Amino acid sequence: MDRIAIVGLDCRFPGAPDAGAYWNLLMRSGDGISPVPEQRWDAADFHSPTPAEGRANTTEGGFIDDPDAFDNEFFTVSPREAAAMDPQQRLLLQCAWRAVEDAGIAPMQLAGTSTGVYVGIMGNEWAQLHLTDYDRVSAQVGSGNGYCMTANRVSYHLDLKGPSLAVDTACSSSLVAVHMAGNALLSGECDYAIAAGVNVALTPALSIFYTQAGLSAPDGRCKPYSGQADGIGRGEGVGAVVLRRLEDALADKQQVYAVIRGTAVNQDGRSNGITAPNRWSQQEVIGAAYRRAGVEPAQVDFTEGHGTGTVLGDMMEVSALGHHHAGRAGRPMALGSVKGNFGHTEGAAGIAGLIKVALSLHHRTVPASRFAAKENERLDLRGKGLRLLKAPLRLPRGTSVAGLSSFGMGGTNAHAVLESAPPSAARPAAQGDERPRGIGSALFTLTAPTAQALRRNLHAQADALGARRAPVGPVGWTSHRVKSGHRHRFAVSAPDTATLVQRLRAAAADPALFDALTGEAGTAPHTAFLFTGQGSQYPRMTAGLHQDSPLYRHFLDEADAALLPHTGRSVRDLVLSGDESVHLTRWAQPALFAVGYALGRTLQELGVQPCLLLGHSVGEYAAACLAGVFPLDAAARLIAARGALMQQLPDGGGMLAVLAGRDELAERLANEPEVSVAVVNGPRATVLSGDATALGRLAEEFDRDRVPTRMLRVSHAFHSHLMDPMLDDFAEVAREAGGGVPQLPLYSTLYGRLLDGEAMDADYWVAHIRRPVLFADAFTALGEAGPSHTVEVGPSPVLSSLTRKLPLPSAGTRPAATAPVRGPDSGGQDLADTVAELYRHGLDPRWDTLYPAGDQVPYRLGPYAFNDEHRYWTAGPARRPGAPPTAAVAEEPARAAHGGPDAEVLVLERPAPADPVTETALTAIGQVGGYEVGELGPLLRLYEDLGFDSVMVMELKKRLEERLPVLEALTVQDLLPRLATVGDLVEFLREYCAPASDSTQERTA
Repeated sequence: MDRIAIVGLDCRFPGAPDAGAYWNLLMRSGDGISPVPEQRWDAADFHSPTPAEGRANTTEGGFIDDPDAFDNEFFTVSPREAAAMDPQQRLLLQCAWRAVEDAGIAPMQLAGTSTGVYVGIMGNEWAQLHLTDYDRVSAQVGSGNGYCMTANRVSYHLDLKGPSLAVDTACSSSLVAVHMAGNALLSGECDYAIAAGVNVALTPALSIFYTQAGLSAPDGRCKPYSGQADGIGRGEGVGAVVLRRLEDALADKQQVYAVIRGTAVNQDGRSNGITAPNRWSQQEVIGAAYRRAGVEPAQVDFTEGHGTGTVLGDMMEVSALGHHHAGRAGRPMALGSVKGNFGHTEGAAGIAGLIKVALSLHHRTVPASRFAAKENERLDLRGKGLRLLKAPLRLPRGTSVAGLSSFGMGGTNAHAVLESAPPSAARPAAQGDERPRGIGSALFTLTAPTAQALRRNLHAQADALGARRAPVGPVGWTSHRVKSGHRHRFAVSAPDTATLVQRLRAAAADPALFDALTGEAGTAPHTAFLFTGQGSQYPRMTAGLHQDSPLYRHFLDEADAALLPHTGRSVRDLVLSGDESVHLTRWAQPALFAVGYALGRTLQELGVQPCLLLGHSVGEYAAACLAGVFPLDAAARLIAARGALMQQLPDGGGMLAVLAGRDELAERLANEPEVSVAVVNGPRATVLSGDATALGRLAEEFDRDRVPTRMLRVSHAFHSHLMDPMLDDFAEVAREAGGGVPQLPLYSTLYGRLLDGEAMDADYWVAHIRRPVLFADAFTALGEAGPSHTVEVGPSPVLSSLTRKLPLPSAGTRPAATAPVRGPDSGGQDLADTVAELYRHGLDPRWDTLYPAGDQVPYRLGPYAFNDEHRYWTAGPARRPGAPPTAAVAEEPARAAHGGPDAEVLVLERPAPADPVTETALTAIGQVGGYEVGELGPLLRLYEDLGFDSVMVMELKKRLEERLPVLEALTVQDLLPRLATVGDLVEFLREYCAPASDSTQERTA
């Protein structure tokens, strides 16, 4: 048999609400046995210390907490349907979801795949309680019961298209389900398989049966292989594993708990009773599993036995194992059974044992067995090459092998052979793919269907990460892969896990911070890149990002290499060294271009594609390069020539910032021909340029008139007539460099508008030097295009400050501003924060590019925390024999806490039933789905939000017709297109019923 990897798992067992708690229970030899909860049945009514017909000899067993809790809104199940569903279906849905997440997969990614679902199940007590109450059998009760529906529910709600079946071989059901799932994987029938088992004890029936058959332990506890063994104790729980072919799991670098090497299933045939175990069949199924796994008995380090704790069952099992292991007296095989911790979980027993074995191999420790201190001497364990573990067994280094038995009461036996996971295989590199990756800071993301669910899961993730040491890179990388796909998004950056945990807790506790760090998925953000111009440079600009981010380093190196032939010196080295000469025009302009280009390309590589572009003066060169106006080499040559030629101009010029509008300055400038407008940054933000002496005279005038001014620290009078001497030389270079039409919408600060099919050629770039920078006009025009975000691409957010002072666009919404570099101290975290901001508002980044290869390894995050406020349970207690039947599910099911933390899915704008048609529609929807009328807002979608399906639509039509007879002529085909939302249906019914209402009023008049 080829090998099958267990890549994910989840479980709930008595005293263990999740897999971590399960392992802790095993390691401390915990006891999950407790009195029968009042919710199940009144144990006193069915108890007798001595065997008596219709009575059980115990009032104890292994029971899970809160089996009635179900997050129906998460799975879009209406309250009425949830109340009718077997709790085993509900438990499996949540368990399967968490197991898939544990496998490092966002469950939504499996939608539409051939993933198989195999569920072991033995009990059907919910159906016994509900399907015999004929007056209350409904469509929901029908689909809420039945073995097949336990598997089919998982396939339906996760949209899985592979085999989906329930397996009932009594106590061996879930291990047989694993056997079938493995065979389906090996045959190619599916690529993933979810194998599970579930058992919930709703009635005392089996307890009574075990008592009458002489199989029940009076204290409700299984004591496997112990001298105290006196029968079975019932247990319940749910477990699921995600299986995959080992070679596929290793190729995708998935984490593997353990490997299934071989499984076998057989039957007792005709033995000394249909419920009696058959030693010979058991030893044969164990031998068959060994052969298929290719192992010798001596290689098996330990076996998780069936271990019911009955005298006959233990004797037969030990004898079957002894047939294979009797020669190991010097190195006996360890034997135990989890049934000693919380009882016999019947249909879930096999999966309980499988998860125990997988965790033991994963942790390389086998837990001690409860009740091992007083082993049953009549079993002669030592003589059969076996021993009970009285203390945990540390497995030796290397490959460890384990066995697992599960025997059905009707004679179907199963055995599996597992081994420890192999060392992780290296991720195969794509041919020729040597792209740099990493931005120097981890980004953690989380999604949930509602804001309240998101807050709840922030707490859960903080608790899980805070409980163990975790590398922040793999944690962040895994979060994008696993915790994705829901409407509400959270994102935060962190340099280490301790900081991440603090930020998760802070966001969960502070509503304002939570709102700032969350958003909703939808259309991708409409992003505008703003490229900063000259004056924003400073020594060591972006040095922190260069140190943190290999991705940014790559693109800065690329720009530097393109500039070097034209500058004669590395611009990159000049900037990073802290050289003050970066302020000289000959270096400032190519340096700003290099930074702008590198930042822009870094953002693009991360998946942040600009929808709109705008560059302030010299910033327009990097914008044009990213827009495809010219290649990098041509842009580098042009910007280097620009800076060098300007640097050669004589001194004597200056620039003056004036807090006044362009029109206000016209009269003053008429008297100063040596000064002109150089930059228009806003309605009252203008920069003048020209002769320094003339600027000084103007500054004195402005000071007398109390007009604020500021003399800029520049080497030359840019955008003035003093640039004229260098224009001819520059034009020659510009003609050689060329320049085409932007391939992306680019807003020109030369024209103050969008370039409409116009080439940015030599004439454009010459005029660009001489004429004013119309930034305010260009940005106002850009604002009319409706960007959702501006991203300032430069060494500091200068333009973001300017844009806040500009008038709002006609749409009335100012775009959110973000910047990947926010000043001299910026590093990878500011870049991560920019990606986080855009992700929260719909961007789907290229996550792999954010992380170096060493961080792109899976990490098992804490499981999804479901809402446990909604409770659904049977209305009546278990019935005594001969007692009249009781109503199990009311027409309007009671929910203990509907409208709890996740009620925002239901509570939106609530329409007041202002007319009979509206009231009828809302009442009918509420009756069909089990909702209160006040919960039904007009924007709620019947299918996606309220869980309606075709059966519920038929019932809805029937209920509407009962109160509005005019609808009898309406066909389902007429109704279906109008069921998008509650509001759509109400409006349609109003229109449809209006003629009848009008004629009625006329007859009355």
